[in-house]
Amino acid sequence: MRYRTLGPSGLLVSELCLGTMTFGGSEGMWGQIGQLRQDEADLLVRAALDAGINFIDTANVYAGGESERILGQAIRNLGIPRDDVVIATKVLGPMGEGPNARGASRAHIMAQARASLKRLETDHIDLYQIHGFDPLTPMTETLEALDTLVRQGHVRYIGLSNWAAWQVVRAVGITEARKLAPILSLQAYYTLVGRDLEREIVPMLKTEGIGLMVWSPLAGGFLSGKYSGGSAADQGRRAIFDFPPVDLERGDAAIAVMREIALAKGCTVAQVALAWLLHQPVVTSVIVGAKRIEQLQDNIRSTEVSLSAEDLAALDAVTKLPAEYPGWMLERQAEYRAPHAGQKG
Repeated sequence: MRYRTLGPSGLLVSELCLGTMTFGGSEGMWGQIGQLRQDEADLLVRAALDAGINFIDTANVYAGGESERILGQAIRNLGIPRDDVVIATKVLGPMGEGPNARGASRAHIMAQARASLKRLETDHIDLYQIHGFDPLTPMTETLEALDTLVRQGHVRYIGLSNWAAWQVVRAVGITEARKLAPILSLQAYYTLVGRDLEREIVPMLKTEGIGLMVWSPLAGGFLSGKYSGGSAADQGRRAIFDFPPVDLERGDAAIAVMREIALAKGCTVAQVALAWLLHQPVVTSVIVGAKRIEQLQDNIRSTEVSLSAEDLAALDAVTKLPAEYPGWMLERQAEYRAPHAGQKG
């Protein structure tokens, strides 16, 4: 297991992050995603730590808070020193019926931070993330609330999730101008069959030095290799919860190439998908979830898969985004300066 600094900080996190969306579900969407009880979650957390994973991600909305509670209990059950694990959680979604029991207002953030700390039974959250963009709350209010939590010691670092590039850059500008706690990371969807963020978000992350945490790296199970031919298998999550959306024609073409690479390397299609992400310089950590120990261990073995330049080129050929404006124009006009790159006058 390798470790990388999270954004512009000295915090080291493992290149794989244990996702806990499968913890505690009982009915509805959360029940479909996962229904792991405490003893099962304990085993997954133990296996992750034994493999060198020190980074665990959850959210207050996962199973209505049960995911956080189970995670906190697992850390205590296993006797894990608190400083040995980096805990990330999120706030935004509905946690009650009232109109103020959701969003990124100061009121909701402060109330939910206390609730998350209580469920996790810890005195601090390592990485507190805004789970999505709130169009009603002034961005300054959100960022100042996060800064307050950092100054109080309840939160160590702050991050964002599912924000557009312009929103992140605007937030960075506000934190710098007002000397607020800096934004370290963005949690976003990124896969071989979902490379949309390469248009605007990836260049922004590189320019600003912000870390990328990848959610759903197997595209909701699509890249596990169970699905092909434009239809979902009878078993598996996508058969009942078809998310994130996938272009099936492009997806099938990608899986065909991934099968060839997996066969040549003696690994699985899923391991190729995860290894591709780990080969992307912009990626800090890839969030992997599981319902069984075997699934988690299979995902962890992706850290041992090395893709050659030829492998990466083959995967790029069938998954690269089609050119769009202004990207193709920026690339064309950049050629004006290319002959002079590196020259000194």
